[in-house]
Amino acid sequence: MGQKNYNVIGVMSGTSLDGIDCAYAEIGVSPSKDDSIYPSFTSDIIVAETVPYPKKWKEILSTAHLLSREDLDALNEDYTAYLAHVIKDFIKNNKLVDVDVVCSHGHTVLHQPDQGVTLQIGNLPEIASLVNHRVVCDFRVQDVAMGGQGAPLVPIGDQLLFGNYDYCLNLGGFANVSKDENGVRIAYDISPVNVVLNKYAQELGKEYDDGGAFAKTGTVHQPLLDKLNDILFYKLPAPKSLGIEWVHTHIFPLIDAAQISSIDVLATFTEHIAIQLAAQFKEGATVLVTGGGAYNTYLLDRIRFRESVKLIVPDPKLVEFKEALIFGLLGVLKLENLPNCLASVTGAGQDHTSGMLYQS
Repeated sequence: MGQKNYNVIGVMSGTSLDGIDCAYAEIGVSPSKDDSIYPSFTSDIIVAETVPYPKKWKEILSTAHLLSREDLDALNEDYTAYLAHVIKDFIKNNKLVDVDVVCSHGHTVLHQPDQGVTLQIGNLPEIASLVNHRVVCDFRVQDVAMGGQGAPLVPIGDQLLFGNYDYCLNLGGFANVSKDENGVRIAYDISPVNVVLNKYAQELGKEYDDGGAFAKTGTVHQPLLDKLNDILFYKLPAPKSLGIEWVHTHIFPLIDAAQISSIDVLATFTEHIAIQLAAQFKEGATVLVTGGGAYNTYLLDRIRFRESVKLIVPDPKLVEFKEALIFGLLGVLKLENLPNCLASVTGAGQDHTSGMLYQS
C-alpha cells in the first residue's frame, strides 16, 4: 500500500450542547513500519469551527431523552435536516471543494447500553443526499448490539494519533480517559463535567464557568462531596460509560437535596471532578487534555493538587476539535475496512468496523 490522503469533515455534537463541531482535516495513511494491522496515520486540522445551537435547539435537545418513540422519530428527521444544513454551510463558507467523506457522530439522546439502547439522532440515510457527499455515521449502535458500551469511541484515535502520551483525557460534557495497558488500549468514562458545571454557571448568568472563576470563590460542601464520591459508578471497573439520563437520576437529586447556592455547587462539583480524575493517573504521567474543560484552569489546578501529573493542554484547534478530528479518522478506518471500535475499550465481543456508509 502506498501513501493515501483523505480530506474529511469530522462532525461532533456533545452532551454539553455547546454546538456542532465541524473540522476539515487531512488524514494521511502510509504503510506501517511494524506488524500492526493498522497503517501509520498523520492528521492536520485545516479549518474548524463550532456552530452554536440556537436557543430553540438547545431547549429541544436538553429534554429529548424524555420524548416518546414517535416524537423521537420526528425529532430525528428534523435534526438530520438541521445537521445537514450546518454541514453544507460549513462547506460553503470555507469554500471546501475537495471533500472525500463526511464523518458524523450525530447527537446522543439516549445511551443505556446495559439495556441494549443507544440513539444518536442526525444519522438517517438521507443526510448523504442532503449534504451531497458520502457520509459515514452512526458509529455506536453496532457496538451496543455486540454487547459493548458503544463508548467511548475516541480511544482508537488516541492510540493511532496521540500514542506518545501516557493518557489522553477529554473534558467535555463528560470526562473520559484512554491509556495503553500492557499493549492494549483501555478507555472509559470517568464522571460528568460540563453537563453539570454549565447548568449551574447558567443559573449565575454565564454560559459556563470561565476558568473555574465561580468554583474558585465558592465553598466546598463536604456532605455533598462525600455523597457524590460514594456513587457506585465510580467503583465499577471498566468498560463503563455515562449518559445524560444517568446524571438526571444520580447527580442532580443529590445536588438538589443539599440546598446550597449555585456557586457552592460549582465549588463542590469541581472538587468532585478533580478527585475522580486524579485517581485515574499515575504520579508523573503525561496527560493530553482536550475538550472545553481544558480551559477550566481552576479544575486543572485541583487535579494537580490531588496528583502530581503533567497536564498538557495543546493548541486551541486541537483542544476544541480533537473529537471531531477523530470521528473523521473513524470514518477513514471504515473506508479502509479496519477496526474502529476496540473490544478492550467498549467490552464488545470483538474489535469491529462500525458505522453506516451512505452514498450521496
